[in-house]
Amino acid sequence: MSWWQDMVCYEIYPRAFADSDGDGVGDLSGVTARLDHLKDLGADAVWITPFYPSPLADGGYDIADYKGVAEDLGTASDVDELTARAHELGLKLIVDLVPNHTSDRHPWFEEALAAGPGSAERERYLFRPGRGADGELPPNDWQSAFGGPAWTRVPDGEWYCHLHAAEQPDLNWRSRKVRDAFTGVLRHWLDRGVDGFRVDVAHALFKAEGLPDAGPGQHTDPWRNHLMPYYDQDELHPLYREWRALLDTHPAPPGAVAPEDRVMVAESAVFDPARLARYIRPDEMHQAFNFAFLEADWNAAELRRVVDGSFAVPGAAVTWLLSSHDAVRPVTRYGSLRRARAAALLMLALPGSAYLYQGEELGLPQAEIPVDRIRDPLWERSGHTERGRDGARVPLPWSGEEAPYGFTKAPPSRTWLPQPGDWAALTVDAQLRDPDSTLRLYREALRLRRAHPAPDPAAPPTWLSAPGDDVLAFRRGALVCAVNVGSTPVPLTSLALPGHPVLGSAPLDDAVLPADTALWLIDPLSSEGPADDPRH
Repeated sequence: MSWWQDMVCYEIYPRAFADSDGDGVGDLSGVTARLDHLKDLGADAVWITPFYPSPLADGGYDIADYKGVAEDLGTASDVDELTARAHELGLKLIVDLVPNHTSDRHPWFEEALAAGPGSAERERYLFRPGRGADGELPPNDWQSAFGGPAWTRVPDGEWYCHLHAAEQPDLNWRSRKVRDAFTGVLRHWLDRGVDGFRVDVAHALFKAEGLPDAGPGQHTDPWRNHLMPYYDQDELHPLYREWRALLDTHPAPPGAVAPEDRVMVAESAVFDPARLARYIRPDEMHQAFNFAFLEADWNAAELRRVVDGSFAVPGAAVTWLLSSHDAVRPVTRYGSLRRARAAALLMLALPGSAYLYQGEELGLPQAEIPVDRIRDPLWERSGHTERGRDGARVPLPWSGEEAPYGFTKAPPSRTWLPQPGDWAALTVDAQLRDPDSTLRLYREALRLRRAHPAPDPAAPPTWLSAPGDDVLAFRRGALVCAVNVGSTPVPLTSLALPGHPVLGSAPLDDAVLPADTALWLIDPLSSEGPADDPRH
């Protein structure tokens, strides 16, 4: 079994994690200094979102140099120190690859604008003439995921495609120059010792030939994403087979995992299980994010349907996540900390790997960002109707009674984003002192998860009988999980769960499983007993 099949990977958004130099912005040295937090939590790997040079039109996902390091985050030496420290602690390091688009400040795009229509430089992007008598209309009806048309006109009359912000022009992946350049990017970071890549919007690189209209309903029903002419094209898969072959064979430097143990993860917003499974065939990606689970309502029937669908392809790797830098935090999305804690135990009990986003282990809610501090391009692109994702990207609270809560030595007015004034009880230090805190819950859950691993991370859980419509009960090996997503307590006698209780997401008694509560039990009679894990 490969390490990534049941790993717990912790996502870090570096500008909001820890600031080492007092400028109010988190940086790579701050990450390195705080890696012990991940080790103590029980994580197996860390995923760092982009730390490359960027004008920050979209939080760092508009990249101007794929082999560089942003000045406000550090230097190449800081990357090396972070990598070495992670490996010293037994943590694998995954970095972001953002191949769908560049920044409009990338030298390629600046060259394309200067070269003009019909030039070889423009072939790296999707430049097209407009429709209408004078080309005054966009080439098709495609809409940006951030709102508004997915096309912007340049002074010479042509239009360029951008599925996100206008500052993020989409690349033309039928260009050999683009493909060769990204092979070089992969080699560069493998040589620096990274253990894998998370591939941003992996479903969007190729667009349908001829760029046909998409029609109504764009970006409204994620289950139809694979039907859009700019998503989920067949040409993606030969490309990912090329990348997988590279990962499997490129020599590894000291400290990094062996080539055959590297991991490549698709951020692929494809909700149809059969379509998503194509990304994780044996010679393509190792994993794909399970967005259907993240998007599922707090409803037993829907959750079970998503779990069952996630195992629809026998032997395929399965991932689980409740949050990310792009999603509303679970405490806010589910409506309460109590539900978020129960959802965490549900997720961590399932076979497969789990992705945690910084602050999830603290039970942070989505923060309200003042209008004058909003950074997310969604705010402007939506005509000030969507506040965007900044509320999930607020700097972590580490210690102290008031902002900036140990994140930086800079005053609160200079932090990357403003922190709420009522987070003193949510800091890492405060929660370590509280035996009932969310941080302590996550640490104990990850300890038990490691002590009682799934016999086969790719095999579905065994569902157990449960009364009514609001309870999910299942086992994976010796670990048994029951979750009451309803509003009424359920007598434990009606569940007849095997094993003895070891962890609850909320206070329990001997008689009932309360509303919005998850319970873990260990069955000593299971044929799969505790196992030693060589990773820790």
